[in-house]
Amino acid sequence: MKITLVISLVIAFCCGFTNIALAQFNVDGQIVQRAEYRHGFGKLIEEGDEAATFIAQRARINVQYDIESFKFYVSVQDVRTWGNTPQVKLTDGFLSVHEAWAETSLFENFSVKLGRQELNYDNFRFLGNLDWALQARAHDFALLKYEKGAMKLHAGGGYNQENQNLSGNFFSIPNQYKVAHFLRYENVFRKFNFSALFWNNGLQFSEFDLNNEVINTGIHYRQTLGLPTLRYQVGNTTFSGFYYYQFGKDREGRDVNAYDVSAQVSQNVALDPEKGQSLRFTLGIEVLSGTDPNSNTGENNSFSPLYGTNHAHNGYMDLFYVGGRHENSVGLRDLFLRIRYDVNKKLFMSLNTHSFYSDAPVSGINNEIKKHLGYETDLSMGYILNSAVSFQGGYSQYFGSNSIEYLQNVQDAAGVQNWGYLMMIYRPTMKNRFIGLLF
Repeated sequence: MKITLVISLVIAFCCGFTNIALAQFNVDGQIVQRAEYRHGFGKLIEEGDEAATFIAQRARINVQYDIESFKFYVSVQDVRTWGNTPQVKLTDGFLSVHEAWAETSLFENFSVKLGRQELNYDNFRFLGNLDWALQARAHDFALLKYEKGAMKLHAGGGYNQENQNLSGNFFSIPNQYKVAHFLRYENVFRKFNFSALFWNNGLQFSEFDLNNEVINTGIHYRQTLGLPTLRYQVGNTTFSGFYYYQFGKDREGRDVNAYDVSAQVSQNVALDPEKGQSLRFTLGIEVLSGTDPNSNTGENNSFSPLYGTNHAHNGYMDLFYVGGRHENSVGLRDLFLRIRYDVNKKLFMSLNTHSFYSDAPVSGINNEIKKHLGYETDLSMGYILNSAVSFQGGYSQYFGSNSIEYLQNVQDAAGVQNWGYLMMIYRPTMKNRFIGLLF
């Protein structure tokens, strides 16, 4: 029996070695460690409230197995704040599977990707992997991909349930779709890059009677049509923009009629190409439609960026559209100027300024408050230490207004609203060495 067992193990080992020799097996990972000082980040802080300070981190291990026309990928991550578990512990709840998918090539240029995966497209305004948030974002999704040269056509969808029930299909996970359908096309024609997107977002709803008993359930669908990428290059000047239009029904069943439009121009000045020294200026505007609180139409005119990496837009202090903030409200008009200075190939500095206004009127109890929602200045810096390690830091300050205080229900806002962070990023196999920045 022992000899038979040994022979079986040797045969299994040889078969396994043969399979590995014919395939590619890669293991990599990343660690992101971020120290933050929050004094008005996310929401205006009241006078006398103490600033928040903490250190948090994400550790992620990625495993990919490639053989012939098949790919298998699993990403496991641990996200925690330093000190939120005892030094001596048996277990905790901070380890999770971020991605787990398999991709199969069906025939030339065509493949299907099934499982938990990131959807990260265009400028991440509408679909992004939320890389700035340490937990990030992934979808349980089926994705069909046809790619040939610069042309890419992706289509897919997701259907979510919270349990493997014996009966019933009610989905109660908050802030997540029950059903989604997706179609996206992109291509390049000489110096013009563009993409087109359709997203159908189905949210579960329920209706109750006077006794709080459920009398009806269903799904309300909100559709988004967009041109997420419109970019034209002329020498060192780039003209770009995007446009999204939303219609259908929101979760409450109201008709949706909303949009998000942006236009910008960038000028790149090469100071010393050999050293990688350059200067880049970007001037632009973004308008996200909002709902007039005095309107009697019952229509929802507030655009929702749904599943975007919203930290990269509208100021790094995350006062707008991050974590559901400013949703279903008066909208936003963001006038911005971004300046980036690449000192060399390893070091950059950037300065972003924003002037914020509401799109719809901001109404108080007895009078109309002005539309101006304040100013923000964001300073950022990044340095690539070596092939694996990068440093990133930033400081932001927000100069508020009565309008934003009213919208956020802040009674006595502190005179200084600011935020700062310092980050160490270990990403030895990733091209993107910095996180959460929009250049």
